Amino acid sequence: MTKTEFVFKDLMVKEHLFYAYANLAMAHTAVDKNQTKYDRFNYIIRSKLYKGLLTGTMNIRTLFDDEKVKLSVGTKCNYCNSTEQLALDHILAQKLGGKDIGDNLIYACKSCNSSKGKKDLMEWMIFKGEDFLPLMIIRRYLKLVITYCQENNLMDLKISEIELDKIPFKLVLIPVKYPTPDKLRLI
Repeated sequence: MTKTEFVFKDLMVKEHLFYAYANLAMAHTAVDKNQTKYDRFNYIIRSKLYKGLLTGTMNIRTLFDDEKVKLSVGTKCNYCNSTEQLALDHILAQKLGGKDIGDNLIYACKSCNSSKGKKDLMEWMIFKGEDFLPLMIIRRYLKLVITYCQENNLMDLKISEIELDKIPFKLVLIPVKYPTPDKLRLI
C-alpha cells in the first residue's frame, strides 16, 4: 500500500467528500469569473466551505438548485451536448444501486449512455479520456454520493471501514483536484 493509499483509507468519508465538494466550489467560482488560474479568493472559498461543512455550520446546496440547471440545459446530452437520440441516464447507475428518481436522471445521447453503461460516472470519465465532465454534472454526482452516504450512515466511518465494492460509486475516483479553470466548463 502506498502512502497516498494509506492516507486515503485513513480519512473519514465526510472528510473526503466535503474536501471534494469544497474543491469543486473553488473550481466553479474560478470558471464563473473566467479565470485562467486559481487565486487567493478561490482558495479562501475552498477553505471556508470545507471547514463549514465539517463543523456543520454550512450545508451543501440542495439538488433543487441543480434541477434548475438541468431544465435550463434543455434537451441535449449533458455529457457531450448532442441533441440526437436522447435518452435518460442514471448518474449513479441503477444496476449498481442508484435510485430510479428524477434527481438521479439526466439526458444523455445514445452513444454516451451506452458507453457509460453501468460504470461509475468518474470511472467513465477516465475511461473516455475526458479531462473533466461539466462541473454541474460533477456537482450533481457529488450531491447524490453525499446523500447516499448520509442515508446509509457512512459519513462518520473511515474509508477503510467500508466495503467499497458494495456502494454504487467509486469513492477513490471522486476528484479532489481540478485542472486550471480555463480547461473546465460549467455546463
